Amino acid sequence: MLKFAVTDLKQSMASWRLWMLLGWIEIRQRYARSRLGPFWLTISMGVVIASIGVVYGTLFGQKMSDYLPYLAASLVSWGMFASTVQEGSTAYISNAAYIRQVATAKLIYVLQVPWRNLIILAHNFVIILLLLAIFGVPSWATLPLFIPGLVILTLNATWMAMLTGLFSARFRDLPQIIASLVQVAFYVTPIMYRPEALTRFSFLVRLNPLTYLLDVVRQPLLGQVPSMQTYVLTIGMAIVGWLLALTVTSRYLKRISYWI
Repeated sequence: MLKFAVTDLKQSMASWRLWMLLGWIEIRQRYARSRLGPFWLTISMGVVIASIGVVYGTLFGQKMSDYLPYLAASLVSWGMFASTVQEGSTAYISNAAYIRQVATAKLIYVLQVPWRNLIILAHNFVIILLLLAIFGVPSWATLPLFIPGLVILTLNATWMAMLTGLFSARFRDLPQIIASLVQVAFYVTPIMYRPEALTRFSFLVRLNPLTYLLDVVRQPLLGQVPSMQTYVLTIGMAIVGWLLALTVTSRYLKRISYWI
């Protein structure tokens, strides 16, 4: 059942130079003839964090030395996840010309999406490091846990991009629906506010899988060790999600060329 998708994934991974190059070229084209280039991403994110931090930090009565690093870690992590899922929905559609003309592995066009957004995250990560250097964290010993957390977040975002890309190639209205759903998820996920801020509607946090996906990345940056429940849920999501994505992709892989 998974044969075709696994074979395509192996071929795509073997062509890592191609999808890495495609991802990097996409970023360079966005900022062609710009002196600062991709660092405009960092500037834009810095302005967003500073403005939201001052406004919402004041409204929520938060201590800025605690709230700004939390907000930065949340927005940067969410930006990587949300962009991967949204851009994944158009991965096959935007590369239709290549898919029709060149006989390459199809998942190449999906893998370039998380890679591109990891590059963007690396640029924005400068803001987090700057805030941590200014305000400090309770324990720097937890920072190495950020790496496995980022791997878990990327794996989950990638299988979601695989599914959204496949279904969007068949149903062209789906990218707009996905964009709307991601926007709604942003407001019900503790990004601009802390999970403990919701007392009456705390179930929105407990039952929201995106909360755990963010926690596995941002908690190590804030000097906290993610709970075992967080790791079990997020790793479980990755395993089940990849099996589902590979199963569906294996079934409809050969139809992508006709759908686009």
